[in-house]
Amino acid sequence: MSRPPYGPPPAHHASNSLIPAPRHHLPAAPPRRAGAVGAALLLGSLLIGLLVATARRPFFQGLDERWAASLNSSRADGFTGFATVLDRLGGPLGTILPLVLVGCLCVYGRWRSALFALASGILTNVLVVLPLKGFVDRPRPPHPWVLVTDGSFPSGQVFSAVTLVFAAGVLVFPPRARRWWWLLAALYVGLMMFSRTWLHAQWLSDTVAGALAGAGSCMLLWRAFEPLLRTEAERMAAGSLWL
Repeated sequence: MSRPPYGPPPAHHASNSLIPAPRHHLPAAPPRRAGAVGAALLLGSLLIGLLVATARRPFFQGLDERWAASLNSSRADGFTGFATVLDRLGGPLGTILPLVLVGCLCVYGRWRSALFALASGILTNVLVVLPLKGFVDRPRPPHPWVLVTDGSFPSGQVFSAVTLVFAAGVLVFPPRARRWWWLLAALYVGLMMFSRTWLHAQWLSDTVAGALAGAGSCMLLWRAFEPLLRTEAERMAAGSLWL
């Protein structure tokens, strides 16, 4: 069950006239169990990484290999160009786009939301993805089609895609538009996951772990930032963001 939206309570009239519906203000309030769900998702990603790092052959390695073998594609296939664009969006632009979001929020005086966007889109990459890559140190699939760094686990591109669409959904879209945004966001993340395996840049389990880690990190930060985001929503409702 979600928490009630931020903002002032609905106005009540002395007469028996209809009470106007409460206004829904940005940013969105986290669900009641956001912290527990976030911890479970992040723990799931860590457990996958622990299996990869410690087991001689994790039980899902066979599925990873069968999935990779099923992608009998060639560099000339039409989807390869699109997958390469997604690789750029999750790679170099994966850092630039969150900073653009942070800058736009600051321009409108929403520095609390900007802090959340910065933490979820940039700091989590440094504090979650890079340590996991160093600890697990999983080899990439053979012969990747794009330039890659060492460490296949977890997928940094998928992680960045999840954190970006998550922050945008919480901070930018009102409730009605947010429902559609989550559907588009899920499609985008799914395409990013598929493209990483299509390009032979990562194993399927790497992309799953990247999605779990990204969603879990954002859920935990959403809960941690709740007081700041609530204050911002109240100030937006009162028209006093800069105070």
